[in-house]
Amino acid sequence: MMVGELALAALVILLASLLALVLSHFLPLLLNPKAPKGSFGWPLLGETLRFLTPHASNTLGGFLEDHCSRYGRVFKSHLFCTPTVVSCDQELNHFILQNEERLFQCSYPRPIHGILGKSSMLVVLGEDHKRLRNLALALVTSTKLKPSYLGDIEKIALHVVGSWRHGKSRVTFCEEARKFAFSVIVKQVLGLSPEEPVTARILEDFLAFMKGLISFPLYIPGTPYAKAVQARERISSTVKGIIEERRSAGSCKKGDFLDVLLSSNELSDEEKVSFVLDSLLGGYETTSLLISMVVYFLGQSAEDLNLVKREHDSIRSNKGKEEALTSEDYKKMEYTQQVVNEALRCGNIVKFVHRKALKDVRYKEYLIPSGWKVLPVFSAVHLNPSLHGNAQQFQPSRWEGASQGTSKKFTPFGGGPRLCPGSELAKVEAAFFLHHLVLNYRWRIDGDDIPMAYPYVEFQRGLPIEIEPISP
Repeated sequence: MMVGELALAALVILLASLLALVLSHFLPLLLNPKAPKGSFGWPLLGETLRFLTPHASNTLGGFLEDHCSRYGRVFKSHLFCTPTVVSCDQELNHFILQNEERLFQCSYPRPIHGILGKSSMLVVLGEDHKRLRNLALALVTSTKLKPSYLGDIEKIALHVVGSWRHGKSRVTFCEEARKFAFSVIVKQVLGLSPEEPVTARILEDFLAFMKGLISFPLYIPGTPYAKAVQARERISSTVKGIIEERRSAGSCKKGDFLDVLLSSNELSDEEKVSFVLDSLLGGYETTSLLISMVVYFLGQSAEDLNLVKREHDSIRSNKGKEEALTSEDYKKMEYTQQVVNEALRCGNIVKFVHRKALKDVRYKEYLIPSGWKVLPVFSAVHLNPSLHGNAQQFQPSRWEGASQGTSKKFTPFGGGPRLCPGSELAKVEAAFFLHHLVLNYRWRIDGDDIPMAYPYVEFQRGLPIEIEPISP
């Protein structure tokens, strides 16, 4: 009798729990009948798995195509365990980004905080974010003005492409682009050269950090997420050691980000370390992926590649054989800059960002309930044929005479107060690397490889290319 009563009690608790789960999942639908049309999917999971289904990054993917056709370009869903409004509309996306901290707030899933740290500029809010971003903008501005900055980019680009001449006929391009981008950002932030042992140590930990950043958030020893948290601790320890060495050196300055950080009294040591990690993350992943995208799309278009090569041949013909590139040369790379913009539009390195409504928001005919997650989807705007003619085609010439910066219909680096402060540096680095690539090698993509959105973007095979040196 006792066993039967316990079994009955367990059954009642189970049924009550299931009922509570179902109610908590669907209750927001009943309480917010004026929210955009859409569906919530299954309790607990919602529609998250379908939303995150991998697809080519130059396409919307099945989930967005299906929901936009059924509900329109703004719809509700249940994603990342919370009621969500998804926006594929350029006007609403712009409205969301421009009303940061007034109507909307950055709201990344908790596991991201666990890896990036509570002081990361990517997750902090309000005045803390404003303070860190102002410092980032000051650092970017000072970097662009340094004569040594462009020289460092070029030296590292020459070092990377030069290493291929030693018996290589095939390279995994994504790895090479990461070497280049990491070497540049480590030099600018910490004053370290690629040859120093500490650089290799930071890179090894950083690769583990990146793998965990995009993994399932399960903190069990041996999982990518756990390894990433541990890698962040090791990187933090290494950076703290570099900071202590720099302080003990006193007046010996290297003219890098770290010198500026150390002279600031606004940040705690923890914030300085976190700021360095943010700088490494932004300068490494975005830039390397952008360069890979450019090479991928040019590999599909012999005509565009030929136009780029002619442009760089012309620039080099007016310079001495080993004369360094300058900011004036970058301004002459007009078609290259169009190629970079088109690679950003087609490749969609950043598919969407996470926001949360701080209050009930009415925009045109839409009601976004307070507390709901909001996802402005940039890729949906970039691939909208009503905004970009032949949107699925790679056509750099569409940018001729157009603004090269962010607009309502082009937000590859976000927008509003959280616009990526280093976006222009990424474009410069891509253009300088491309200069030495097209002047020194012919290449073709080896086999089939496409950029896939997971939603983070990655080439499945690392973009292998066959290379052939061009004789001087």
